[in-house]
Amino acid sequence: MDSIERYLHSLMPSEKRYLERVQNRAALWVPQSKPQWQALLSRADETFYGGAAGGGKTHLLIGLAVECHQHSVLFRRVYPNLREIIRQTREVIGGRGQENKADRIWTFEDGRTIEFGAVQHEDNRTDWQGRPHDLKAFDELPEFTESQYTFICGWNRTTDPGQRVRVMCTGNPPTDEAGGWVLRRWGAWFDKHHPNPAKPGELRWYATIDGEEREFTAGAPIAHKGETIYPRSRTFIPARLDDNPYYAHDNRYKSVLQALPEPLRSQLLNGDFEAAAQIDPWQVIPTDWVRAAQRRWLERERPATPLTAVGIDPARGGRDNTAMARRYDNWFDEIVAWPGVATSDGPTAANLVRQALGDEEPGYVNIDVVGYGASAYDSLKTMYARVRAVNAAEGSQHRDRSGKLKMRNMRAEYYWRMREALDPEHGDDVALPPGSEIIADLCAAHYRLTTAGVQIEEKDEIKKRLGRSPDKGEALLLANLNTGRRPAFGAV
Repeated sequence: MDSIERYLHSLMPSEKRYLERVQNRAALWVPQSKPQWQALLSRADETFYGGAAGGGKTHLLIGLAVECHQHSVLFRRVYPNLREIIRQTREVIGGRGQENKADRIWTFEDGRTIEFGAVQHEDNRTDWQGRPHDLKAFDELPEFTESQYTFICGWNRTTDPGQRVRVMCTGNPPTDEAGGWVLRRWGAWFDKHHPNPAKPGELRWYATIDGEEREFTAGAPIAHKGETIYPRSRTFIPARLDDNPYYAHDNRYKSVLQALPEPLRSQLLNGDFEAAAQIDPWQVIPTDWVRAAQRRWLERERPATPLTAVGIDPARGGRDNTAMARRYDNWFDEIVAWPGVATSDGPTAANLVRQALGDEEPGYVNIDVVGYGASAYDSLKTMYARVRAVNAAEGSQHRDRSGKLKMRNMRAEYYWRMREALDPEHGDDVALPPGSEIIADLCAAHYRLTTAGVQIEEKDEIKKRLGRSPDKGEALLLANLNTGRRPAFGAV
């Protein structure tokens, strides 16, 4: 059996029926470019399609929902952005089906449905819990948080054995670190340091084993500790403006993209994911510096030195975690985290820290004492000799390495100290534990210069972009904070 026959044999009945409609010119939608055809026919469980603006991304999602799936849901991060997708869907469907505008759902005579949804806030993801769709489609994926995406995809399924099931995502290169998780999830295609780079359209398989996601070049089931694990496949298919026949001979939209400032011009005109990695001059900690520190961690063993410092970012209830970072000289151990519901009061949080540290006596412990942290501080200081209460809003006399930049408060100080520690030329050769959450937590914050000194973006603003609290990053920042003094514990 040759490769073409094997491919045709792999098609699901739902796909074969669609190709018959295309052949008989009965299909409501047909791909208008080679990349759209590649995405439609790819065997990947998860496909990321796009790159440049104007590559037919949204129409691909609509076409798949209308023609190839029984129960579909098309997502945008916020509701206002759904209006254009709904308008374009009406154009494709024409007068067929029945639209329920209040519930944002289309129902066809044969029972097929298309829903339109938004997950504006992190908690909105639970609105889609237990709601199966054989097509989960995300338009402009970098606008979503990783936890929203993975949670919603948990119900990508069908009971029809002849129906294709998949996740289809579209998007341009992320414009900030909040969307950087997309680059890491499809790292085989985007990461220039990946040990085995993938080609466009190539399938890679991924499975979570012992809590860690691993990549495989084949999709065979894996036997592990008495369990059979079935990897899921991913691919990336690039699309550019020139692939879209509606824009190929009309340069008006191209002229708009060409007029954009860099790196936005390269991102949207050329779909350049390398441009997304360029340093934002107002990002406190450059992404590449954190990635370099994580590579050093993989290459080194923990130093045979006593525990230098501990940083604790406490949480009480809710979705935030209490996170603890341990530092051994310039090597940071993996983060220990407890759900906020497990640290319901200060003494409980302090005892969990004590259990995690065992017999280790830290050189000092820094804990965020704003709000709930004050109670945990009171308990910890009875357990360890040097426990420092860190109030992010407290004033700071610290200046940067050059002596020119003053820090507005302690929050600016501990961010800037980590920035200087990670500096590839003048830093401390820091090694940070791996993980995409750590990259996002440390790199999401921006700063500005004021007459009172360097001011860091408020934590609440970062939480809005990430869809969660940067707990792990805050713990690392606190573990790195060595002021050589005991901060005053004022009103909190």
